[in-house]
Amino acid sequence: MNKKYTYVWVSLIVLIFGIIVIPRIVERLSTHTVVENDRLNISVQNEKLGYILLDGKKRKVPSFEFINQDSILVSDKDYLGKVYVVDFFFTRCPSICPVMTTNLVDVQRQFKGNENFGIASFSITPDFDTPQVLRAYAEKYKIQNSGWNLLTGDKEAVYQLANAGFNIFAAEMPDVPGGFEHSGLFALVDKEGYLRSRIDEFGNPIVYYRGAILEEDGDNDHGETEEISILKIDIQKLLNE
Repeated sequence: MNKKYTYVWVSLIVLIFGIIVIPRIVERLSTHTVVENDRLNISVQNEKLGYILLDGKKRKVPSFEFINQDSILVSDKDYLGKVYVVDFFFTRCPSICPVMTTNLVDVQRQFKGNENFGIASFSITPDFDTPQVLRAYAEKYKIQNSGWNLLTGDKEAVYQLANAGFNIFAAEMPDVPGGFEHSGLFALVDKEGYLRSRIDEFGNPIVYYRGAILEEDGDNDHGETEEISILKIDIQKLLNE
């Protein structure tokens, strides 16, 4: 008799599991939230960030020299000793750039007053984005950090830096809105000029951080999760090194 009741209870538990848990698993798989949540919760707070490797060697930021919004020459050497975020944008961008800049303003606010933190934003339309235009853009978005340079200069050098130096896509494409296409990713650089990122569950660096989704939105229409929150955490980790 007791064995009979045991079978009934086991069957009931299995039934409840099937009704409640399995549909949730199916829903998460169909919306990719399992993958995204894993990517966001990759590492514990005190885990060190990984290096980005190319042919087995740590990737370093290539040398560069551009003019900022104050008409001052800025090079990669000016960022040595600083942790900084890199992005590529243009002031007339009608789509992702306003979101990216808003996110960076939020990051700027998080590390306000920290002289060891900086941002380097490279314009992919340098012919239009003169220092004067960049200055107006900085005022519009309340870019106040002296370590945040909006950079312009030789067009060929900018595209070489984006596509070959950082492997962040940027191209002139007349058929798309704004006439230019570029990635909405942020690169993170340590105090010695090495590209760094957190490590995923398979032991590989995620390489870049999504910059085109507002932290407050959580995710976008494609089910991709914002990564500004983890970027802030990882900036602090590098500042602590």
